[in-house]
Amino acid sequence: MDDTNALIEQRRIKLAALRAKGIDPFMNKFTPDTGCGTARDGFERGELPDGTPVAVAGRMTAHRDMGKSQFVDVKDITGRLQIYAQKQALGDDSYDVFKHLDLGDFIGARGTLFRTKTGEPSLKLESFTILAKALRPPPEKWHGLEDTEIRYRQRYLDLMANDDVRQTFLLRSAVLKEIRAFFHERGFIEVETPMMQAIPGGAAAQPFKTQHNALGCEFYLRVALELYLKRLLVGGIDRIFEIGRNFRNEGLSRRHNPEFTMLEAYQAFGDYETMMELVESLVKRVAQNVLGTLVIQHKNSDGEVSREIDLRTWRRVTYRDLVREKAGADWFEVSSSERRRRAIEDLKLSGDIAAGYEDFEVTGAVFEKLVEPTLIQPTFVTHLPRQLVPLAKLSPGDPETVEVFECCINGQEIAPAYTEQNDPVAQRQALEHQAGGEQQKLDEDFLVALEHGMPPAGGLGIGIDRLCMMLLGQESIRDVILFPQLKPKSH
Repeated sequence: MDDTNALIEQRRIKLAALRAKGIDPFMNKFTPDTGCGTARDGFERGELPDGTPVAVAGRMTAHRDMGKSQFVDVKDITGRLQIYAQKQALGDDSYDVFKHLDLGDFIGARGTLFRTKTGEPSLKLESFTILAKALRPPPEKWHGLEDTEIRYRQRYLDLMANDDVRQTFLLRSAVLKEIRAFFHERGFIEVETPMMQAIPGGAAAQPFKTQHNALGCEFYLRVALELYLKRLLVGGIDRIFEIGRNFRNEGLSRRHNPEFTMLEAYQAFGDYETMMELVESLVKRVAQNVLGTLVIQHKNSDGEVSREIDLRTWRRVTYRDLVREKAGADWFEVSSSERRRRAIEDLKLSGDIAAGYEDFEVTGAVFEKLVEPTLIQPTFVTHLPRQLVPLAKLSPGDPETVEVFECCINGQEIAPAYTEQNDPVAQRQALEHQAGGEQQKLDEDFLVALEHGMPPAGGLGIGIDRLCMMLLGQESIRDVILFPQLKPKSH
């Protein structure tokens, strides 16, 4: 029997012993009146004086046996509190039970606050209740689980062991709360649209397929929220937003997860410049209200600041100007064959440019590989090639670009936005071109809706996971998603 199995067996023996004593080790009849960290902090600040009675509940994370007394740390979402148990106060039977508690067990504790001789705020235990017996031991590195495979596959252990991980996800929740408050204050209505769609539209992406048994047909998990939200503009809801999951059957990387969270918002009688103001105001507000600063620090593995992102200043620059900076001032004047040659030979992008790439895709590879990673500070990249965004309006006076921006921060796209195409004839033509003549790819219901009249509007999308990466100083999307996609573990 290996060490882990031996420990599990020991815990099962203790479980049986508790039940033999008539103790239910999975009791739910205990209601704490404060949090562990809340009690500790209140005592430190003098808000809870010495001798204040409190009832707390949490998981045991440390245990020190002093013979006739025991010290244990109990932890909940608010923090940690030391519990001091004396045989004299509890009595022989209760003290014997307390001594045999294990790390990872949940207990409820009643007592009074005091400070030990070493100055530690503590609870002098008067009574306790076992709330849940842990049959498996906690991770070996209780205060700092480092195994990446375990951290992602068994996120609950990661949350138990790493306070900074728990804080990341608490902050993510606060970010979402602040986003919703921002939009509600601006008069936007939050809605929900279908996640299963007959035609996956709104983005050029590979969908996941599923079979709807009752309807007897194939459906797709959505790749974008856009087309259903625009139907609501047609219906007269002028300001709308949705925060929901999208699914794309594509690769995994530190910036991509097949299941991810998107915010999309649409404002009637707005345009891409309206969306610029909205994105900038939103990100600044979230950073200030959640983090208390507009200067975001990213740190390396040694805890040293590797870069700072200053959200006080936002740059605006055209897509073409940025490409020219990397690929040559005459990039858009030379022939297509010369652009391809430069990209492959001079810029070393041979592995990123397929044989059948069109001219705009060659330029797109230059932007994606050589430009975007350098855009650390907030940058609105404007007027993208029309082929990239068929749902946007053409730029006045320039039929080769559209009124679009990509907001890039921390070397990646955070938010695309544009002036929405509301001309049903032009929209049909653009979607037909994107579909390459495959009629079944057209969402005819959306096009019919557009023919009923959609007001001019601005729309945006924000990748919530990437936004959280930037704000919370994380370098991998897996570190801001509670349960990232992993290959199933073989048994």
